[in-house]
Amino acid sequence: MRKDKKQVIGDEIGDEPIKLFLTVEPADATPPSLHKLIKAYRGLRIDDFTRFVGFFVEAGYDLEAKDVEGRDFIALVQDQRFAEAYVEVIKAARG
Repeated sequence: MRKDKKQVIGDEIGDEPIKLFLTVEPADATPPSLHKLIKAYRGLRIDDFTRFVGFFVEAGYDLEAKDVEGRDFIALVQDQRFAEAYVEVIKAARG
């Protein structure tokens, strides 16, 4: 591929498919806000995740939700290989 060409994997997705991640509910004691963030992290590319976080905050969900062990989104994903950009999105959204 030429250096001036950006690689695109898959089609761009619209807002509605991204907003579907706001509807997923946990099957265990995980707080719904944390569950939604983790599902979106696992299912969305970074640009789409950034858009998701905007919808997430707009809907009133908690960016600092913690599991029963006191771990928030950042603590759960920070050691994963591609997590850095996602963690930065959360930090920026927290202000």
